[in-house]
Amino acid sequence: MTGERVSPFLRLLKAVRPHSTTVRLASICSILNKIWDLAPPLLIGVAVDVVVEREDSLLAGWGLIDPWHQLIALSIATFLIWGLESVFEYLYGILWRNLAQTVQHEFRQNTFEHVLKQGMGWFDERQKGDLMAVMNDDINQLERFLDKGANDLLQVTTTVLIVGAVFILISWQVALFAVLPIPIIIWGSFRYQRSLEPRYAEVRAAAGRINALLENDLSGMTTIQSFTAEEHEASRIKGISEEYKEANRRAIRLSAAFVPLIRMAILVGFTATLLLGGWITLEDKLAVGAYSVLVFMTQRLLWPLTRLGETFDLYQRAMASTTRILDLLETPISVEDGLESISLDEASSSSVQIEALTFGYPGRTQLFEGLCLEIEAGSTLGVVGPTGSGKTSLVRLLLRFNEPSEGGIYWAGKDIRNLSLESLRGNIALVSQHVTLFPTTIRDNIRYGRPDATDAEVEDAARIAEAEDFIDTLPARWDTLVGEGGHRLSGGQRQRVAIARAILKDAPFLILDEATSAVDNETEAALQRSIHHISRGRTTLIIAHRLSTVRHADRIIVMDEGTVVEEGNHDDLVDLGGLYSRLWTVQTGENI
Repeated sequence: MTGERVSPFLRLLKAVRPHSTTVRLASICSILNKIWDLAPPLLIGVAVDVVVEREDSLLAGWGLIDPWHQLIALSIATFLIWGLESVFEYLYGILWRNLAQTVQHEFRQNTFEHVLKQGMGWFDERQKGDLMAVMNDDINQLERFLDKGANDLLQVTTTVLIVGAVFILISWQVALFAVLPIPIIIWGSFRYQRSLEPRYAEVRAAAGRINALLENDLSGMTTIQSFTAEEHEASRIKGISEEYKEANRRAIRLSAAFVPLIRMAILVGFTATLLLGGWITLEDKLAVGAYSVLVFMTQRLLWPLTRLGETFDLYQRAMASTTRILDLLETPISVEDGLESISLDEASSSSVQIEALTFGYPGRTQLFEGLCLEIEAGSTLGVVGPTGSGKTSLVRLLLRFNEPSEGGIYWAGKDIRNLSLESLRGNIALVSQHVTLFPTTIRDNIRYGRPDATDAEVEDAARIAEAEDFIDTLPARWDTLVGEGGHRLSGGQRQRVAIARAILKDAPFLILDEATSAVDNETEAALQRSIHHISRGRTTLIIAHRLSTVRHADRIIVMDEGTVVEEGNHDDLVDLGGLYSRLWTVQTGENI
C-alpha cells in the first residue's frame, strides 16, 4: 500500500514507464488521426465558398481562378486527408491494442509471480477468489481501457482544442458563446470522475467477494450436495450478487446522467453558433463558407463530447482496477529470501536443530514456546499427537511457510532464514495429506518433482510408489488426464502419485504430513512399504494420526498443545503408559 494517496492514473503511468515510447507513438497517432478527421468540415466550408463566391473565393486568392479547378483541388485534398486519417487510425489501433495486450500480460505475470513469493500465512489472511478477481477481472478491465479509452480521451481533448482554435480564427464573437460550455463540461467531467471513483471501488470489491464465494462453492461441491445445501448456497450467491448489482446501480445512476447533461450544455453552444453565426452572416460580416464550417464543426464537437461519459465510465472502472492491481503488487513479501545455500552433501549428512522456537498464528495464543528438537540426519522421526498439537505447524515452519517470532531452525549449522528458498525447499520433498494434482497427465504430475526427468525415471519412481499397477489399468495409462485436482483418481491413487513425485525429486529430507490418513488399510500398507523404501538413507519426518504409520520410526515424539510430552521408540512409548499408549490402545481396539 502507498503511504500517501497518489492518483491511480499517475501510478499507472509509472507502472507502464517501460513502454513510454509506445505510449508516445500511440498518442501522436491518435492526435494526428483526429486532426485529419476534423479537416473535412473545413473542406466543406471551402467548397461552399467556391460555389457561392466562384472567382472571388478563398482558393481564388491562392491562384486557382477557375471554380472547376478549385473543386478538383478540393477533391484531391479530400483523398489525401481521408488517406492520412485512415493510416493514422490503423497505426493507433495497432499501437494501443498491442500495448493493452502487453500490459495485460505483464501485469498478470507480475501479480502471479508476486503472489508466488508470499508465505502461506499471507494466503491465510486472504480469499483466493478475491486474488483471482484482481489477476483476471481487474487486469481485463485495465486492458479494455488501454485498448479503447485512452485513445478516446486523447481524441476528445484534441477535438476541443482544434475546434476551439478554428472558432476563434473564424469569429471570436461566435467562439465566445459556442465554446463557453466546454470549460463547464470539462469541470463537470472531473467532478463526476471524483464522484464515480469510490462507487467503482465498491463495484470491484463486490466483484472480488463474488469470485471468492464462487471459487469456494465450486471447490466444495461435494459438501454442498451431501448436505443438500444447494438452496442455501444459491441464496448466498444471490445476496452477494445483489450487492454487486446495487454497487453497479449506484455507479450507473451517476454515470448515466452525464451524457444528457453534456448534451444540454452543448445545445447552448450549438444554438449560439446557429443564431449568432447566422445573424453575422446575414449582416455580410461572415462568409457563407465560414458559417458552414462553424455549423459543421459544432456538430463534430457534439458527438465525441456526448461519448465523454462512456469514456469516463471506462476510465473510472480502469482506475479502480489499477488501484487493486498495484496495491497487490506493492504488498510487501511476507517471507524474505535468504542468500546462503546448502549443498546436497550438507543436507544429507547434517541434522536439523530446532532451538528455543516460539510461534503463534495471528490473533491466537502462542502454539510453540521455547520448543527444542533435533531431527537427526539419516533417521526417521515420527511426530504424533492430538489435533491442534502443532504437528502440521512444525512442517510449515521447516519449509518457511511461516516464520517463528523467536528462536530458530538450523540445518548444517545455518539458520534456514538465511538460506535461499530455492536451496531450502529444493532439499526437501513434501507429501501432504491434501494432495495437489494438476489437470494434466499422470506422467506430467509425477515429473513435477523433477521437470528434466526422463520417462524411464518417472516410471521407476511410480514403480517404487506402487502406482504402476493402477496406472496400467487406465485406458491411456501414463497419458491419462487426472482432471482438476486429480478428481478422476481415488484418494489412494492420488497419494501414490504424490509419493512417486517425491521419490523422483530425490531430496535428502523427506516430510510426510498425514500422507496415509485418508486411505484404506490395504492402501496404507502399500504406502507404508513405499515410505519404508524411500526413507532409507535420508532424513525423514513423518507426521501421522495413525500410529501404525510411525510404528517403525527410529524415534517418535508425542506433541500436545505445542509441547513435546513424550519421546522414544514405539515399544518404549507403549510401555510408558502415557498419551501415546492411550492413543495406541484406542486405535488398535484393545480397550474394547
